[in-house]
Amino acid sequence: QIGSMYSIFFTDKKVVDFETAKSCDTALFGRYFQEMLNKGVYLAPAQFESLFVSAAINQEIADKIISANETSLQSILSKE
Repeated sequence: QIGSMYSIFFTDKKVVDFETAKSCDTALFGRYFQEMLNKGVYLAPAQFESLFVSAAINQEIADKIISANETSLQSILSKE
């Protein structure tokens, strides 16, 4: 079974609980959030909120999200 809930954390540590999640770079997440928003992908605005996959997401939407994710990550990480 695979769940439909996920999140992204900007850290070099494995996130297993709230304590390790608090060590994440929330400013970097903020830049990622803004990049995704600029590409029309609306995420939960806080790094500590979960994202969900839905049956309403068709292949076209999935492709848009994946492309936006890749270019957003490239953009913010190239500025680090």
